[in-house]
Amino acid sequence: MRRNIFNIICISLCTTLYSASASAQASAATTRIDRNISIFNDVFRQLDISYSDTLNYDELTETALNALLHKVDPYTVYVPESKDDDLKRLTTGKYGGIGALIMQRQDKDYITISDPYESLPAQRNDVRAGDMILEVDGTDCKGKTTAEVSALLRGKAGTTVKLKLQRPEQKKPVIKEFTREEIKLPTVDYSALVSPTTGYISFSEFTEDASQEFRHALEQLVAEGCQELIIDLRGNGGGLISEAISIVSLFVPKGTEVVSTKGKLPNASRVYKTTTQPLYPDMPLYVLVDEHSASASEITCGALQDLHRATLYGCKTFGKGLVQNIRNVSYGGHLKVTTARYYLPSGRCIQGTGIEPDIEVNDSSKVNICYELYRKNLFFDYATQYTLSHNSYSKPSTFIKTQAVDSALLRDFEVYLNDKEFTYETETSKYFADILRLASQEDLDSTMVAELKSVQEKLKTGFHDALWKHADEVQNFLQQEIASRYYYQKGRTAIKLQRDPYLLRVLNKDTVPERR
Repeated sequence: MRRNIFNIICISLCTTLYSASASAQASAATTRIDRNISIFNDVFRQLDISYSDTLNYDELTETALNALLHKVDPYTVYVPESKDDDLKRLTTGKYGGIGALIMQRQDKDYITISDPYESLPAQRNDVRAGDMILEVDGTDCKGKTTAEVSALLRGKAGTTVKLKLQRPEQKKPVIKEFTREEIKLPTVDYSALVSPTTGYISFSEFTEDASQEFRHALEQLVAEGCQELIIDLRGNGGGLISEAISIVSLFVPKGTEVVSTKGKLPNASRVYKTTTQPLYPDMPLYVLVDEHSASASEITCGALQDLHRATLYGCKTFGKGLVQNIRNVSYGGHLKVTTARYYLPSGRCIQGTGIEPDIEVNDSSKVNICYELYRKNLFFDYATQYTLSHNSYSKPSTFIKTQAVDSALLRDFEVYLNDKEFTYETETSKYFADILRLASQEDLDSTMVAELKSVQEKLKTGFHDALWKHADEVQNFLQQEIASRYYYQKGRTAIKLQRDPYLLRVLNKDTVPERR
């Protein structure tokens, strides 16, 4: 009896001491926070009193807070009330605007429309790829960056936007006035059968309702004959965990653990399991990943790999194993803060390490004439000119098959490059010219210099030989641009996939890995 009383006293004493210690630590932390806030406030006030020019207080505060948060991790950020639209775009994929991609060119003073999205306001009102944006609502856009012009184009859904555009081959500017809308780009970029029984879904981000879009696309493919599925998560930076779990739920048994999170606060630690019966429990799955596949993408592909439900093709993923949540702060602002780490079913946390694919795929593309043609926007400009004289273009096949070289198209492109006085110099030749410049400054033997010059001459090449040497790749880039003018993003993707090394490895099934 005495021993029991003694034990109870000891336990009570330890509990009291622990509580006191924890309370003391919390008090000390509060004191340090108060001290540092006081320092910040004092510096801010002294700056306001003494600095020679007028200060932008909101901008300074945002910069200071995000500099502080970046010391914590790259994903914890402060979003002021003025940038609520950016936060909405991150979580829902929605924003107010015209629905078009824009680009900045070194050879132009104005931003250019590069891709109007099909069925969205810009495309419906005949805003075309290649149009230069001279003015937005009367604001001259000369010399402005893509970010600055993008800010002018965006606005509340229902408001009117007036564009002054310079269209190629037209002297007089084109005026377009129409209504901005709430833009929600599809999270399923592209879906199609790439063989009689193989479906393909390209998935861009895990925003609200993304899993519903994915499921709808898969149901359509199954109705068309899909028996196995390729899920393309390359370039997918992630999003909502809930959407990743819903997608995994389509393929694994109800009650299966997909991911768990562990954080400092009790509500940050939990286990996520599938809550519905799978619709496709036996469908063979192949997932394409790359170094830009992150967060919810890694939950999806990592869980499917751990559960032996999918074969991963590609290269090691990004390695973002941190969970962020949105917290409201003063004056309508928000703090997107890391609250936990996530762990895959096998128990691994991939923060900083990424996920290794089952089958590594290296893109064997080499630097050739296509790089220079792309860099100088010559594929883009040729496609713009092509549409001026062609009312239609054959719809690209969704099935992946070898494409014969269209000699007529390439010959026409060759003439176009001649007219543009295009010259091509290999990267090796450029580096070799630097070597010769160094050689002329050093006391090298004249015979050696002569030999170097001889090699340089051999490296010189006209673009004609290079164009036909890489005819199939040149044609692929050309057809991507041309198809995008008639069939928009879907047309571009259908052509691009014809030469996709990741996709071809899956379809060839030349290597079958052992299940881990």
